[in-house]
Amino acid sequence: MRIYKLAIPLLGLSLLAGCANLAPDYARPELPVPTSLDQSATPSVPSTAKLDWQEVVTDTRLKQTVELALANNRDLRIAALNIEKARAQYRIQESSLYPAVNGTFGGSSSSANDTITRKYSAGLGVTSYELDFFGRLTNLKDAALQSFLATEATQRSVRTSLIAETTNAWLTLAAYQDLLKLSQDTYESRSKTLELTRKQQALGGTSRLTVAQAQATTESARGEVARYISLVEQAKNALDLLAGAKVPAEYLPPATQAVGEGALALVEVPAGLSSEVLLQRPDIVAAEHALIGSYANIGAARAAFFPSITLTGSAGTASTSLGNLFDAGTRVWSFVPTLTLPIFNAGELSASLSVAETTRDIQVATYEKAVQTAFQEVADALAVRRTLGERLAAQQAEVDAYATSLRLSTERYRSGADSYLNVLDSQRSLYVAQISLIALQLNEQSNRMTLFKALGGE
Repeated sequence: MRIYKLAIPLLGLSLLAGCANLAPDYARPELPVPTSLDQSATPSVPSTAKLDWQEVVTDTRLKQTVELALANNRDLRIAALNIEKARAQYRIQESSLYPAVNGTFGGSSSSANDTITRKYSAGLGVTSYELDFFGRLTNLKDAALQSFLATEATQRSVRTSLIAETTNAWLTLAAYQDLLKLSQDTYESRSKTLELTRKQQALGGTSRLTVAQAQATTESARGEVARYISLVEQAKNALDLLAGAKVPAEYLPPATQAVGEGALALVEVPAGLSSEVLLQRPDIVAAEHALIGSYANIGAARAAFFPSITLTGSAGTASTSLGNLFDAGTRVWSFVPTLTLPIFNAGELSASLSVAETTRDIQVATYEKAVQTAFQEVADALAVRRTLGERLAAQQAEVDAYATSLRLSTERYRSGADSYLNVLDSQRSLYVAQISLIALQLNEQSNRMTLFKALGGE
């Protein structure tokens, strides 16, 4: 009963704890960007819908590759473990709000004048439990909670980045395969031309110079084939690293599938989309949690200026005989409250508060910079998106024009109207235009994923 009588005042004091909170009120900073992602349009209602990557990725093989990466990527695994670590740290900080009760059992022996004295004790005790009158512990707990939530948002950001990086690596592999096929076709075509030119030179129909020129372009094409074989293998290795495992062959883009065939759906962005849609991005969510946590740290730093009260108490039994330890009349108890009042600390507390306030200002700037960066990324992706269609059409027309030029120059060379130099020039121009077309097709597909990531897709 004495233990319970001791616990009652402790419980009452703990209920009084936390009655004051010295942390400043949090207010989200004004967005340091235009109100609309499309500055020429009228702002609309903010969109809260999340972009699902499975709706953006349409190719079955690419979906399987992304799922493999989500299951095995080590960076994502580390981010998930960081969440568990932050959760445990929050629980540690939260536990300081409650008294820790410990059970003790001890015995001692001493000797004086050949007389041996023994003493035994058993009890329950509370050691240095701080009453949180000014919210210091509560604010530290709140800061730990915001740190945990920021870590959780960071894990979502890592997940989104992984989806985007895996998708782009898969698309890059498809583009390199396209380039490899183009270089192989070019090498095969030029080899046939070289063989035909040699036969013509043997019959006296052309010069050795023409043969040398044809051979030079053929060897150049052979070197391009070797280069793209290496790039395809490197792209596969990069994809394996992102996936955290060897990507099965059936998940890879087939050699017959062009990168521009459309592995991704186009992300529709309504005209005048509000800038507040950016607040759902995981990196901005993490920055805001860090900002809120800095407010709580200010409250903890302010509370350090005020007196702190800690309680130490115990209740149990003590006896000189182990057999009589729990008999009547052996009960003991102690109750030791301690009041600590800061008097002189050479400016340490003021400096700590200044650090907390400056950290808050840094977090405000960090949050605003994250919003500005997000706005720029979306604006850049939309700017590229607006002209991609026209650029693709122009590039395709250029390829078609050079293909016609090559056909005509070849016919004129065979008829003796032109030199072989015009054929070589048309070959090089067509090859460069075809490479540019594949690169632009990759850019078009990657832009879709860039827009998905920039808008905070998950």
